Amino acid sequence: MHFSKVAAAACLFATYASANPSPTIDERATSGSGTTLSANAIQSGSFVDGSAEVGAAEVGQAKSATSTNNFINNCSGKTLTNGLQILTGSCNGIPMGDIPAKTAMVSSVITFPQTNGKAIASDTDFTITVQMSNIVSGSFTNADATYYAAPQALSGGKVVGHTHVTVQDMGSSLNPTTALDATKFAFFKGINTAADSQGVLSATVTGGLPAGNYRVCTMASASNHQPVLMPVAQRGTADDCTKFTVSGSGTTANAASNSGSGGVAAAAAAASAVANGAGNPDPNASSAAAGATSATKASSNSKATTTSKASKATTTAKAAASKATTTAKAAAAKATTTAKAGKAAATTAASKGSAKATGKKSKRQPRREFIS
Repeated sequence: MHFSKVAAAACLFATYASANPSPTIDERATSGSGTTLSANAIQSGSFVDGSAEVGAAEVGQAKSATSTNNFINNCSGKTLTNGLQILTGSCNGIPMGDIPAKTAMVSSVITFPQTNGKAIASDTDFTITVQMSNIVSGSFTNADATYYAAPQALSGGKVVGHTHVTVQDMGSSLNPTTALDATKFAFFKGINTAADSQGVLSATVTGGLPAGNYRVCTMASASNHQPVLMPVAQRGTADDCTKFTVSGSGTTANAASNSGSGGVAAAAAAASAVANGAGNPDPNASSAAAGATSATKASSNSKATTTSKASKATTTAKAAASKATTTAKAAAAKATTTAKAGKAAATTAASKGSAKATGKKSKRQPRREFIS
């Protein structure tokens, strides 16, 4: 039985298709490229407001908002966060992500400075140290372009992320009665390095702080800077705070404060990203790259010129040396020739002299003939 070419092609296509099936909706959604909510991702816990479920007896509870599609369009029509630090507020539609087990909850303790510890001298460097558990530290994304832009992730069951330390001036007392202004800080630093084998991380306060009363706190975060999410409501905090004093008469604000050069620069960079728009390339990157290329070319040209000059100098030196050698050899050859000529002349003269002498001797003493 013979198959036509069309039938054979159809058979081949069917075989290939069965061996390489198209991605399912779930697979596309998992890969981050799908735009359809997978049925197995819908959480029925959002179907109810909590008023008739276990725990509803507690007085004063607010009813939860509900959704049958995971609030997939919750941010529709609103200002989207879009990975940016938007000062006027925004809506973030990115899922919260992976949450660790109760036995792997993040925890932190500040080991320096210490509460009721010795006062730190003003305008003097010191190092804040923190010990953490249950975090894969050292992972941080571009805070200007990917802020809250991806879900929390786990590695080996532990949150992947990093921590920060923030220091605030408490005014005239270590025990103020009014909440501090969150927009103001005396020092801020994201600790982007991985912890040592004991889980210890550190941040140096270069230049120190002015004299005063301070509170230092940690801020544990996932890679995209959102606060870490834990599995249960009743738990210890993932962060730590402690209070300390700085003595002396120093009044110099730290560069990493909200009004310092570092703090101002960081805020300006975030604002620049907002103005540039979400997902757009850095317009200054190409000029910076061009500048780097120009510098490289200039360096290469300089090296080439130097090499050329060095090569020319070497050639000139070699030519001079060669000329000197040739002259020396010619002089030596001339001297040798002269010497040989002199020797030959001397030999000839000596030979002639010998011949004359022999002739004269023959005349004075004629040969005798003997007769027997």
